[in-house]
Amino acid sequence: MQTFLKGALAAGAVTLASPVLAQDIVVVAHGQANDPFWSVVKNGVEEAGKDTGVNVDYRSPETFDMVAMAQLIDAAVNQEPDGLVVSIPDADALGPSIERAVAAGIPVISINSGSDVSNELGALLHVGQDERDAGVAAGEKLAEMGGTNAICVNQEVGNVSLDLRCEGFAEGFGGTVTVLPTSNDPTEIQSKVAAALSSDEGIDTIMALGAGTAGEPSVAAAKASGRDIKVATFDLSASFLQSVVDGDAAFAIDQQQFLQGYLAVDFLALNAKYGLMPGGNVPSGPNLITADKAAQVIDLSSKGIR
Repeated sequence: MQTFLKGALAAGAVTLASPVLAQDIVVVAHGQANDPFWSVVKNGVEEAGKDTGVNVDYRSPETFDMVAMAQLIDAAVNQEPDGLVVSIPDADALGPSIERAVAAGIPVISINSGSDVSNELGALLHVGQDERDAGVAAGEKLAEMGGTNAICVNQEVGNVSLDLRCEGFAEGFGGTVTVLPTSNDPTEIQSKVAAALSSDEGIDTIMALGAGTAGEPSVAAAKASGRDIKVATFDLSASFLQSVVDGDAAFAIDQQQFLQGYLAVDFLALNAKYGLMPGGNVPSGPNLITADKAAQVIDLSSKGIR
């Protein structure tokens, strides 16, 4: 009898010690590995995974490649996760894969890009900012600051969200706006911005679409020109925020991408556990970070949170 009880207790102890199987959530984003913006999104994803106890797998293509991204989404669907988080920079390219996930009964939340198509593709909600409206706000602010001739530095032409930022900026700015297409390489961006400034001395404003990729090299090119040029950017980096504090840049637009990664995973974890889900999209931005606010968020930006 004692032997039986000991065996039963041991078995019970093993059973009690075994963790409950956590839900599986896959995140497929379009951001490139060398883009500091997306490392913050990933930080939010990972922290939400730890806080909720779910298994989270973050995936992205090595370059801005919609074919590769669609394949990553298809592979995730085949794994039948409890939730799928996607960014949607190109609905035509990614739509069929997302719709396949929805048809398979996988709850989908979109983040960052795709707010205009998220619902029609079957996603439960979108966490992000309206990119065109954010662009309009940035354009209006820079026009108020005296800007009349601008370049919009686009490091991912064809990414619908970035294209919308430039379109909104041009609408809000009201003056002359030229789109400057570049790669995602900061060295190339600085060179192309410098060349644009050299070829047109009337340029007085630069709108960058990413702080670490385009904003920082745009500041460097503007300073090297020796002219009074207003530089603003979408998104944050510690270095660009310091430029705002120092007066070398005008402002940054914060869409709080940490929240995008964190909340999407958190919502899907709650959905898998309790069937809970917010009733609509969640706006994570835009917030204009000017000199009076920049110093407050530099530390968090350097830590990969802002």
